[in-house]
Amino acid sequence: MSDHEGVHRRDVLKGIGITGAAVGIATTTAPPALTEAQAQGTTHAHTHPPERNGEATDIFRYFTPPEAAVIVALVDTLIPKDDVGPGGVEVGVPIFIDHELAGAYGRGARMFLNGPFGEGTPQQGYQLPLPPADLYRVGIADLNAWCAKTRDGKRFDQLSTADRAAALKALEAGQAEFTQIPSRTFFSILLQNTMEGYFADPMYGGNRNNAVWAMIGFPGAIGMYADDIEQYRNKQYVVAPKSIQDLS
Repeated sequence: MSDHEGVHRRDVLKGIGITGAAVGIATTTAPPALTEAQAQGTTHAHTHPPERNGEATDIFRYFTPPEAAVIVALVDTLIPKDDVGPGGVEVGVPIFIDHELAGAYGRGARMFLNGPFGEGTPQQGYQLPLPPADLYRVGIADLNAWCAKTRDGKRFDQLSTADRAAALKALEAGQAEFTQIPSRTFFSILLQNTMEGYFADPMYGGNRNNAVWAMIGFPGAIGMYADDIEQYRNKQYVVAPKSIQDLS
């Protein structure tokens, strides 16, 4: 994706951010796999380990190390850091997705998974028997196999920035030949969860330090504005965003 495309995409995300900001997902206490910094390895030269309180302390609970490296690369390709705002990796989106999958969402706790399962139409929504956690695991395996077949034996996280962008465009168009699930379905779930993590309350792992809310001018979880009405009457309401934890 070109720089121009990146900024245009960010503008679109800014437009939908308000409605996605309150997403919350349950997590579990499963054993840690590795830190987010370790998952990045050496393949993403322009990204940096997300930090909280000065330390890269967040851990992956669901993804294996090779899977985590792919998720970091995917998120970094979807929302790279630029002059408009922070990147998805920088604000912890990979950790958000991982913790989703380690909890009730990943198990499909609120999904109907008993079939019958047909191909369906785009308007009919998700039509696979796999809960989200399994979908990601199968999808990452299919993605790496397709990349290895079409890109000189490389995994997705080993591709250049340009090749990663081209691969994602193929997934989005349903042109990537996956063997177990439709590539477009994997892309759709990935994009949805990436946006949720980018705009969610920081207590769920993404949007670290309210950075994305600050970018779009969203005040956060503030629930009472009566005291500010006169001060900001006919003026732009500019305040530092506050998360649920900030107000607890």
